[in-house]
Amino acid sequence: MLSLYYLPNQDAKLIRFWLVFSAFMIFLMVIIGGATRLTGSGLSMVEWQPLNFFPPFTDKDWMIEFKKYQTSPEFNLINSWMEIKDFKKIFWLEYFHRLWGRIIGIVFVIPFIYFFFRGKISGSLTIILGFLICLGGAQGLMGWYMVQSGLVLNPEVSQYRLALHLSLAFLIYGMILWIIPGIKNNDFSKDDRTNLIQKKIFYISIFSSLMIFFVVISGAFVAGLDAGLAYNTFPLMGDKIIPDGLYDMSPFYLNWFENTITVQFNHRMLATLLVILILASSIKIACVTSNKVRYLAVFLAASVIIQALLGISTLLYLVPIWLAIFHQAFALILFSISVILSRYIYNESFF
Repeated sequence: MLSLYYLPNQDAKLIRFWLVFSAFMIFLMVIIGGATRLTGSGLSMVEWQPLNFFPPFTDKDWMIEFKKYQTSPEFNLINSWMEIKDFKKIFWLEYFHRLWGRIIGIVFVIPFIYFFFRGKISGSLTIILGFLICLGGAQGLMGWYMVQSGLVLNPEVSQYRLALHLSLAFLIYGMILWIIPGIKNNDFSKDDRTNLIQKKIFYISIFSSLMIFFVVISGAFVAGLDAGLAYNTFPLMGDKIIPDGLYDMSPFYLNWFENTITVQFNHRMLATLLVILILASSIKIACVTSNKVRYLAVFLAASVIIQALLGISTLLYLVPIWLAIFHQAFALILFSISVILSRYIYNESFF
């Protein structure tokens, strides 16, 4: 995974395009998933049928699907007022969410098979891409495992399963982004590079990427617990720096995952540290790198400021759906820039 992959010119272009397109589809999938959760659509389909690509067509089909939903805790405790026309509104988004995941699988697996049997990929690249297919399958299973947690007693999905589901999505997406700049034409040489970068700059950059990942996962716990509604003031929480109820749970470690006040507080603190880290590291990177990497570092610094402003706005405006979706989407953009920046630095540091 850390290597460069040398391919004939046309093969390199084709495989890069395939991976870029796959990454773009995953990007959209994360946004669709966020919208599904925020609109309360995620529990509208109470069965998992991974080989069924078709929605209900007839009134009879819709009534069967609606009766299944009527057995769920969400209908009985929250949406008992719904009629079938209301059910259709939440059903379609979840249906499209699941369908999009299956389409991603097809778009990734079929070209992989073609490239493999035509000898266009081999060695470590084949192993990594095969591993990504396995992760994609695990992600589908994880998605259903997450949904199941909201179909038993409480019509809310487990924040633990939500965080794991989002973690897998970011992991798959990040791995694809890491691979793309590593695919080179056969005529690539070290002479193509304008500047050699010290290896310690790479470690700074990759740490920033990991930090973004952890802040995103802390955000998943905020979302899973609706902790964004605990306090809607900034920079103080209410009128205090240290709010009441912080770390009140026992055992202590549960506060990080189940105490809504602590979860929001930790997300704020981690996000603040992330802004400081990226601004400081971007200045360092920009001072010692080539133009391509320097521009990415500046772009990363600007993006983390925008993301921080989006997060604060989402909080202050009581988590409106459109702003929350935008905040999640920009987190993915920030992560994308950071991973690509790290890969370019790696290429110039180690090869």
